[in-house]
Amino acid sequence: MDATINGEPRVTATDSALNLIAEIQADHPDILFHQSGGCCDGSSPMCYPKGDFMLADHDVKLGEIGGVPVYISGSQFEAWKHTQLIIDVVPGRGGMFSLDNGREKRFLTRSRLFGGGEACAIPAIR
Repeated sequence: MDATINGEPRVTATDSALNLIAEIQADHPDILFHQSGGCCDGSSPMCYPKGDFMLADHDVKLGEIGGVPVYISGSQFEAWKHTQLIIDVVPGRGGMFSLDNGREKRFLTRSRLFGGGEACAIPAIR
């Protein structure tokens, strides 16, 4: 899987997200993201210490943001493969097990279609 489409990265981050990543890395230097598939934490990008999250064989690495790898499940990748994911930050509480929890701000995934289209938040899957 190529980490870019027509030279555009499959995943990118806002400055706010990169700042929160740096804040988290002060406490947990080696982290990863996994784009949640719904359930308890909606569709939030979840941030974990690398040793605390077991990647599955079907997980797809989308790329890196701030030097941190970002993964998504294979089935979600099939649904979103024509979409650039943009990791952002908004006020609120992070997912229960995500490292942004308790910081009064949380990661949020926005998206846009490759080749055009406006960025929008990925709706929660219920």
